[in-house]
Amino acid sequence: MISFKQVHKRYPGGYEALKNVSFDITEGEMVFITGHSGAGKSTLLKLIAGIERPNSGSVLVNNQNVGVLKDGALPYLRRHLGIIFQDHKLLFDRSVFDNVLLPLQICGFDHRESSKRVRAALDKVGLLKREKANPIALSGGEQQRLCIARAIVNRPAILLADEPTGNLDAAYAQEIMAIFKSFHQVGATLVISTHDESVLRDTGVRRLSLKDGALQ
Repeated sequence: MISFKQVHKRYPGGYEALKNVSFDITEGEMVFITGHSGAGKSTLLKLIAGIERPNSGSVLVNNQNVGVLKDGALPYLRRHLGIIFQDHKLLFDRSVFDNVLLPLQICGFDHRESSKRVRAALDKVGLLKREKANPIALSGGEQQRLCIARAIVNRPAILLADEPTGNLDAAYAQEIMAIFKSFHQVGATLVISTHDESVLRDTGVRRLSLKDGALQ
């Protein structure tokens, strides 16, 4: 499903974000990427999504070498991915409903099917009654749940989440993790970056630990 082979990523200026990283994630697996701030967790997720490209080594997603895909092919890859960013990237000039609708509009779904999927995704994260609200009216935890609804509305095979509980209190963090676990239980592959030890306790989920860009 996801395979890194001797991946190096260096940013302009010489900063090495990832150093000789190799691992495999199987279909349907749930994996935590852990490590200190600046360890390379966000870069690793961006490489999976094709947002960044490796300087050397290979990143395979569904047997496609993401690092050499043409720009025109990347949208097709991302149709199979759900991505939850640290900074939310919500559209505050649109309603909750319309934020979740956007990925389906991009993919060309018809209005009836789109509306059905949006409401199912909002119901999944407990926001169905807030569909007409503006995201600015939501709490931090609700905004994070909105991001999850937008990421899962296209029913992706792979869900990537970058520090999804980083700015939430313990109760909200556990709610978010419960949503991820329920999505994993229906067969999705999840890759979640975090340095929040509270969400890792008693999960039994495999960890890939990064330190200064290298796997430990």
